[in-house]
Amino acid sequence: MIEGKSALVIIDVQEAMFSYPDMKLHNESGVMESIISLLAKARRAEVPVVYIQHTSDEEYTKGTPTWQISSRIAPREGEVIIEKPTWDAFHLTTLHDVLQELGVNKLVIAGMQTEFCLDTTCRRSYSLGYSSILVEDAHSTFDQPHISSKEIIDHHNKVLGGRFVTLQKESEVQF
Repeated sequence: MIEGKSALVIIDVQEAMFSYPDMKLHNESGVMESIISLLAKARRAEVPVVYIQHTSDEEYTKGTPTWQISSRIAPREGEVIIEKPTWDAFHLTTLHDVLQELGVNKLVIAGMQTEFCLDTTCRRSYSLGYSSILVEDAHSTFDQPHISSKEIIDHHNKVLGGRFVTLQKESEVQF
């Protein structure tokens, strides 16, 4: 159980992440099942759900099919969607203001991509005074030429966990 008022923050789970013909997210189906489960738990507990939607050029151009939030976790009426132009979900967005208006001080964070938007947002949430849980089996990324996606995820869980966030498996998260 998370003390204080919580929100589930789902970062960049957009159709583009699943549309690359030559790249696949690490443990894609398992990570999506974890995110779907978190979303169901949050909705049952009536915890605010905040979707972060990357908006930029190419695959993330506003209005394009790949820009859309994944249909597997489609937002419901009343759930917040915040567009972001950078890797940091707080930078140049209304995220902090929205969370303050909701009275939220605890974040449960899941989504894409581990080494970019998740990492940056976890660090920024810490700097802004939020107590955050990074759901260790509910984020993913792609292999890079110099390092595998699994190594990236493991590294970020170790670096962020216990410093900037608390790590929990999806099965351990309760709202």
